[in-house]
Amino acid sequence: MSAFYDALETRTPQEREAALLAALPRQIAHAQQYSSAFAAILQGVDAADITSRAALARLPVTRKHELLERQKSERSRHAFGGFNAIGFGKAMPRMFASPGPIYEPEGSRPDYWRMARAIYAAGFRAGELAHNSFSYHFVPAGSMMESGAQALGATVFPAGTGQTEQQVQAMLDLQPHGYIGTPSFLKIILEKAQSQGQKIASLTKALVSGEACPPSLRDWFASQGVAAYQCYATADLGLIAYETSAREGLVLDEGVIVEIVRPGTGDPVPEGEVGELVVTTLNPDYPLIRFGTGDLSAVLPGNCPTGRTNTRIKGWMGRADQTTKVRGMFVHPGQIAEIVKRFPQVEKARLVVTGAMANDQMSLQVETRELGIGLSEQIADAVREVTKLRAEIVLLRPGELPNDGKVIEDARSYD
Repeated sequence: MSAFYDALETRTPQEREAALLAALPRQIAHAQQYSSAFAAILQGVDAADITSRAALARLPVTRKHELLERQKSERSRHAFGGFNAIGFGKAMPRMFASPGPIYEPEGSRPDYWRMARAIYAAGFRAGELAHNSFSYHFVPAGSMMESGAQALGATVFPAGTGQTEQQVQAMLDLQPHGYIGTPSFLKIILEKAQSQGQKIASLTKALVSGEACPPSLRDWFASQGVAAYQCYATADLGLIAYETSAREGLVLDEGVIVEIVRPGTGDPVPEGEVGELVVTTLNPDYPLIRFGTGDLSAVLPGNCPTGRTNTRIKGWMGRADQTTKVRGMFVHPGQIAEIVKRFPQVEKARLVVTGAMANDQMSLQVETRELGIGLSEQIADAVREVTKLRAEIVLLRPGELPNDGKVIEDARSYD
């Protein structure tokens, strides 16, 4: 039996990149034609010109709060704010709601969310029974995983959430081969079985998502005979990346184009630097172009030891939206980016907010190769103009700021 879900996983990076970039202008043209939201967002863009990552990086990033705002403003006409390219009916058998609420369509294609690849990498195979404890209510998580497992040829028990004792009893009765759900709920189920003097011996693997699964918890699962693997997916985009047996980061899915940009901007960062994950999906039904996830990550160098050749990321490393309030004024990462753009000699900046309650102080730490007299004063003037606040300017040499994706650090004491 193959170690890979399909041949796409072992393409050369050059073959993969050529295929993705060939599909990109078609997807953009499709979005412009069939999605009223992207017809407006990408107005004036010639899709035929978007054939490289550099060209893609010139397009605007659409972030989740903007999607929500457009959905709310256009709800009387478009349930999805015009981002969808299909309407109600056979092409869209289901729709879901995530907190916000943000509404998401589910198309009729098998494995619509592309989850089968991650489930396969976690060890699930055709002819097995998967116990799915993701929610089937409102949010798409349960359907995402069910459709992926069914695409593999597995049978799914739609357990949903809660009712721990019933979950344990169903597992003891049905002897599922694997669990799909949040890692915390799997731990609760296994501990409940132990408290009853039972062991779910059939359970040997798990695909977990929806929250962090630190190495300590993964090791605990292993001690219970369960090999747990993580995946990173969103209700908007479906699968983005998944863990393999190498346990070295997450491998990107084959159906997305991923960029990592400096928070508050659409500018890609160098490989290895932490930034916000921006994803372009090739899904024709919900063609999100440069969709900002709001999550931080970084690219890992080299290929996965399993033989999969797609890019790897480190996994979830925090949130990119670091907006904070200083002296009653909101300061956004985009404002820091605007300040940086005014000074070509500045490579990177980080605003640090300190002080006790009601005594906020700002310090803008700036990486620059030019430490000449007058630069600090010019930057300080720009900070006041953009944020309406004063800040101390600290000039640093390139590489002195931490590589953690933070543009705004709230280091205030609230004791």
